[in-house]
This record gives sequence, structure tokens and C-alpha cells, in this order.
Amino acid sequence: MTTPVVELRDIHVRLPVRGGTPFRRDAVHALTGADLAVGRGETVGVVGESGCGKSTLAKVLVGLVRPASGTVRFQGEDLGALSRRERATRIGASVGMVFQDPATALNRRLPVRTILRDPLDVHGRGAPAERDERVRELMSLVGLPPHLAPALPGQLSGGQRQRVAIARALALEPALLVADEPTSALDVSVRAQILNLLLDLKDRLGLAMVFVSHDIQTVRRMSDRVVTMYLGRIVEEAPAAVVARGETCHPYTRALMSATPSLLDPMEPIRLDGPVPSAVHPPSGCPFRTRCWRATDACGAAMPGFTAAAEPAHRYRCLHPVTDPSHLALSTVSQEIP
Repeated sequence: MTTPVVELRDIHVRLPVRGGTPFRRDAVHALTGADLAVGRGETVGVVGESGCGKSTLAKVLVGLVRPASGTVRFQGEDLGALSRRERATRIGASVGMVFQDPATALNRRLPVRTILRDPLDVHGRGAPAERDERVRELMSLVGLPPHLAPALPGQLSGGQRQRVAIARALALEPALLVADEPTSALDVSVRAQILNLLLDLKDRLGLAMVFVSHDIQTVRRMSDRVVTMYLGRIVEEAPAAVVARGETCHPYTRALMSATPSLLDPMEPIRLDGPVPSAVHPPSGCPFRTRCWRATDACGAAMPGFTAAAEPAHRYRCLHPVTDPSHLALSTVSQEIP
């Protein structure tokens, strides 16, 4: 890979917990040691259960959350070395984000034309006439008819609102687009249209894209590379082709695949027993061990580092990877690991 568009190195994010005692301030371990690089024209999918750190990772990428430690480099530049104003200008002009729910992401009191023009006004892009022309270009780019320019978000369908959100994210011609569950709030009939639109825009504009979702089947279809997260940690990275062939190695990724129905390649569901660990007080070693059928005492000693798989760009963090069909047989031994 040439110089990545964005690169995260050993990112840690701690989010304060509301309430508690004044003598003890707990924090959610939202991200722990996260490393990620996204190249130009590449789509990286991020998948995992709710609370695994996907959205926090997305917010770090767009500068909405500043890590407690670690390095964020954008196009080779260390953002931590910039002032707050310089960082906001750099990220605001070069990164676009599409949020989960367009109904809350758009100002309901502003018409579409104003929503799309706002980034251009804030960053002083072009003369007023050029900004109006750019608004028309953006609406055409995402398939919105011109007559919707004066419409308010409440007068649009869910799919139309998300198209407005995508157009706004692309207004400043960003190098990176981050889509955080962009279809989860939409009807099933509209989701395919938005996903196809994102794929088309990526190819036409040469965007680097990070696509966040809890649906691993959608992620692997949208992405060149799939990142699996669990309890704030990246536990596996694999090319989408490896995921499509069902050749991932981490037990958690295999469990996610088995939980997604498929008519073409049905899989035996993998049931995860044991408690879901706390993100405030995560277990020692591998956080997945409290639910993993392949866990042993060694898994509690320390979080394993990455192991390279046979396929290039495929790596995982597991002492007992799934490398043979026999490894999918669930253990009957009760897991009582603190």
C-alpha cells in the first residue's frame, strides 16, 4: 500500500461513565490498541455487535472523538501535532461522514439546498454562483431531482433524506468517506438503493471509504477488506473474498457469519454461551474467552498479538483459531472464567 489516506496506530479511547461514586471514576474501554490503515480507493468494512467500538472508531476517523493515546495520521500528517483549529479545518475539508439516522442528522428547519450549501459556505469554497452550481451537481450525483431543492427533510422519504446526507458528506470532495450504519434506519426496500449508490460513488470518485455495520454479509459485499471488532479490539482483518469463502479464522468472526441467514450457503448456527463481558471492567487476556467454545486457561493470560494467515492481508488475534471444520464443534465444557 502507498501512503494510506488515514492510519490509526495503537488508538485507545476511554469514555467516562455517568454516575458512580465521587471517589471512583469508571470509564468504558471503547477502543483498546486499535490499528487501521485505509488506502485510496479502498473500502474497509468494520463489523461487530452493538457496543464493540465500531461507531467510536468511526468518530475517531472523522475527528469527533480524540483518543486518549495513539496516533492518527491523515495523508501522512500527524493530526495530534496540529492545533484544535488546524485539525478541525484539515479533517472538516477532507473527510465526510454519513450518520445512521438521516432524520436526526439533518436540520429539519433547513431546505435541502441550504443543507448542501452549508459546508461550502463554512469553508469558503468558490463564489456564491459556483456554490449554487455545486449544490445542483451534488443533487444530480446522488439521484435527487432538482425540484426537491426547496424541500424540508420532513417532506422527504427516508431514502431521499439519506441521499441528502450522502451529498452533504461529498460536498467538499473528501478523500475519505465514513458511513456509520447508513442503512439501518431505512426500509428494506430502500437499503439496496443506498448501498448501490455508495458503491457507485466510490468507483466514480475514487474515494477511500470506511463502512460500519453489524451485518457481516452486507459488509463483505461492500468492502475490499473486513475488520472484525469485539469489545473495543480489532480481532481479525481479512480480504472480503476470504470472508465470502467462509475461511476466516477467529471464532467470533465465524459466529457472526453463522448468525446471518444465507439461502445459498447455509451454516450451522454457532451459539455463544457465557456472559457478555463488561466494557468498564473487561476480562483479562482475550475478551472473547468468556463466550468462546475454544477458550483455554492460556487465553486469560494475555491478549495475543496478530498472527498472519496463509492469505495475504489476512491476520487474526487468537491462540486457537478455526482452521479446520472440526474446530466448529462446540465444546460441552462449561466456561467459568472470571
